[in-house]
Amino acid sequence: MAILLAGCTQQQLQGYLPGPQGTTNNTDMVTGLWVTSWIVLLVVGIITWGLTLWAVIVYRRRRGQTGLPVQLRYNMPIEIFYTIIPLILVIGFFAFTARDQTAIEAAYDKPDVTIAAYGKQWAWDFNYVDANVFSSGVQAQPNPADVRGSLVESLIPTLYLPVNAKVEIQLESRDVIHSFWVIDFLYKKDMIPGKTNYMYVTPERIGTYAGKCAELCGEYHSNMLFNVKVVSQADYDAYIATLRAEGNTGQRGHEFDRNQNLPGVSAAKAAE
Repeated sequence: MAILLAGCTQQQLQGYLPGPQGTTNNTDMVTGLWVTSWIVLLVVGIITWGLTLWAVIVYRRRRGQTGLPVQLRYNMPIEIFYTIIPLILVIGFFAFTARDQTAIEAAYDKPDVTIAAYGKQWAWDFNYVDANVFSSGVQAQPNPADVRGSLVESLIPTLYLPVNAKVEIQLESRDVIHSFWVIDFLYKKDMIPGKTNYMYVTPERIGTYAGKCAELCGEYHSNMLFNVKVVSQADYDAYIATLRAEGNTGQRGHEFDRNQNLPGVSAAKAAE
């Protein structure tokens, strides 16, 4: 196993998960859980395949043998083994997953940046709550010059986040169920009409990361893309100033929702 792992690339050591190490405060934790799970399952698989092949070879019918072999049943040690071991594995996977999920879902007491993200067929609106500005997105359009069907990059909505800042993202939907997924962040969460979900993340690596809707939401679901640009604090402040200079002040709230007959979330938010 040591020799095998020594020949692995970084991508293989990360379990073929997207993104580099340290993209956010949570990605290394998710990668560790994923890779460890696969190693444990690989060991289980090797043992299972080995026992299967051993039984096939050792107990195969020999020349001259007739009839059925001796029938065995109620082998208590073996039955205890294949009952207890899987139970231990399931409990272990559950415990480590619950531990990591609890850490990832832990709310920030005082987030540095608060974003309200609205999914809509088929684009995104982003409110920068603390700065009281917004960016309103449109559905990404196909590039007429590219026969492969790529999209016009400049039309893809972009969310800016400052590096090393504690970010709270309030997830809302204007119409149907969507899912907010930044691929390299290794986490996604549903956006449900009439309900506010929350995502807490600290981006730790400057760069541009692809995002998309991960819930089938209609005809142009595949074009419901967005980018996340993690930038320095100075570049983030400059972008906020640009939005303010363009007149994008205030917040794009629920008044633009297509569903106007859904219960609000103000009471639930106040209870939290």
